[in-house]
Amino acid sequence: MRAYGQVGGHPGSRGMISAKFWKNRRVLITGHTGFKGSWLSTWLHSLGAVVTGVGLAPPFKPSLFELGRLDQLITSNFVDICDQESLTSIFRKAKPEIIIHMSAQSLVRKSYDNPVDTYRVNVLGTATVLDCARTVESLRAVVNVTSDKCYENVEWLWGYRESDPLGGSDPYSSSKAAAELVTQSFRRSFFPPSEYGKLHSVLLASVRAGNVIGGGDWSSDRLIPDILRSVAQNTAVIVRNPDAVRPWQHVLEPLCGYLMLAQKLFEGESFAADAWNFGPDPSEVRSVAWVIDRLKKLLPEIEVVDSRGEGPHEARFLRLDSTKARDLLHWTPVWNCGTAIEKTVNWFRAYQRGEDLVGVTMNQIQEYATASRDKIAISLD
Repeated sequence: MRAYGQVGGHPGSRGMISAKFWKNRRVLITGHTGFKGSWLSTWLHSLGAVVTGVGLAPPFKPSLFELGRLDQLITSNFVDICDQESLTSIFRKAKPEIIIHMSAQSLVRKSYDNPVDTYRVNVLGTATVLDCARTVESLRAVVNVTSDKCYENVEWLWGYRESDPLGGSDPYSSSKAAAELVTQSFRRSFFPPSEYGKLHSVLLASVRAGNVIGGGDWSSDRLIPDILRSVAQNTAVIVRNPDAVRPWQHVLEPLCGYLMLAQKLFEGESFAADAWNFGPDPSEVRSVAWVIDRLKKLLPEIEVVDSRGEGPHEARFLRLDSTKARDLLHWTPVWNCGTAIEKTVNWFRAYQRGEDLVGVTMNQIQEYATASRDKIAISLD
């Protein structure tokens, strides 16, 4: 397997994801069997990191975790994220230097069906992970992945900033706001940046990404997975809110930000121990109707049924302001929304053709790095 990393970087560029830094770095990922977790596990493995995964068995079949043969590439543990005894044992055995917490009940509509489990996983699960992290002597950095939906959405047209109020009308959104509060409390109580290097040696941050898309996402009640599933099954797809506006972005965009942030935390940059947005350029925030129109150009067989107004409440407008990440981390998006959709469809077509999806996924990581030119270089050795 080829190794994909980043070397170099210069003032004013995107910053750096250093292959040298990540080689042999012990990283523990919760939620490693999910869509984002599988992409991140693949990327870290290609950088030479020693990856331990913690989470439930793959929630969907097919799954990127299985198609990407991640069970052969990383150490995988299938446990409930709220099982503190098992989690503590795994943490102590893995001796992680960096933890990236991604385990979650991540679907809005499912949170209406089962709100208690949503709060259990997203709030109690986060508290359990952070409490277990306190027992790991080797640990230096923790990144907690929450959601762009953690903000109190008042349907305004500009992007939410990290300093805006947290909230959420539905159980999923409010659970992610609560997870942010848990993170803030643990940071202030146990990992205060002002006491770094004196009373403790861990820096803790949280990250809020836009609506991620990409190959290998088979989640239910998500626009693009639902459309791709309908194409595969030759059925119509039901679209609830064609006028809804979301910060769509390819999954590699926020993952790049998470890796950059984790490296800063590990290196003791106390300013990084905070909340961070990773979203697309303001001009790339698109409506559901726009996304469907772009998909139809690539997949003309798509059949759409408009069920406007049906179902539980979902916010109409959602935008993120990622100025902080751009200015302080030198992070910036690489692929626009159209390119992100094209890469997603290309991965789906490769899946339909029965291609080796490990290679397809690796190649898209390389394409992403290459597309950024001087912002991220790539090393193949």
